[in-house]
Amino acid sequence: MPKYISLLRFTEKGAREIKNSTARAAAFDKAAEKAGVRIEAQYWLLGDYDGLLIISADKEEQALQCLAGLLASGNVRSTTMPAFDAKQFAVLTGK
Repeated sequence: MPKYISLLRFTEKGAREIKNSTARAAAFDKAAEKAGVRIEAQYWLLGDYDGLLIISADKEEQALQCLAGLLASGNVRSTTMPAFDAKQFAVLTGK
């Protein structure tokens, strides 16, 4: 199942409402599950990024729609990339 890692940064709105961040994350978990997306991990970070999200989905479209819904809330911006385990990477590199 393809995995995606999203590095999150709070928008000004998200930073103002930081106390509600864990409640928003719980709501996102429910929405993701409904969309067929599995939340592998959610972490809050200190430093250049405010959060880390690891998700998996059977179809890329499911993951993208789920992340688009998260971004539409206006609380975070993301940098998202696919992630590969050793077996997947070996297939990709022909090894």
